[in-house]
Amino acid sequence: MSMSDPIADLLTRIRNAQMVAKANVSVPASKVKAAILQVLKDEGYIENYRVRSEGGKSEIDIELKYYAGRPVIERIERVSRPGLRIYKGRHDIPQVMNGLGVAIVTTPKGVMTDRKARAQGVGGEVLCYVA
Repeated sequence: MSMSDPIADLLTRIRNAQMVAKANVSVPASKVKAAILQVLKDEGYIENYRVRSEGGKSEIDIELKYYAGRPVIERIERVSRPGLRIYKGRHDIPQVMNGLGVAIVTTPKGVMTDRKARAQGVGGEVLCYVA
């Protein structure tokens, strides 16, 4: 069965796993998901992730991060979705919580944070907000 929004599924699995304080969560793999997870890792929201392949199916194992017994990710929500794509120019990329959170943006130069996109002068599709 195919999923209509695999990125929303990734974010929901992370959110649900953190609500029950799981250490790891596994999701079906894709290049976009791996790029999003790399941004989350670089920003310090997850410990690590690794892509494993067995029997033709690839999966990504994500190590979630906690601080003082609470999840590091307080809020993670999808912005652009298959039914309503949200594109922003380089001057219109939103700030999340006045810069305390990040917006993950997919640009012609790859998947990156809102700060990096503004610094490189590129706009793109706003995938999600993380705080």
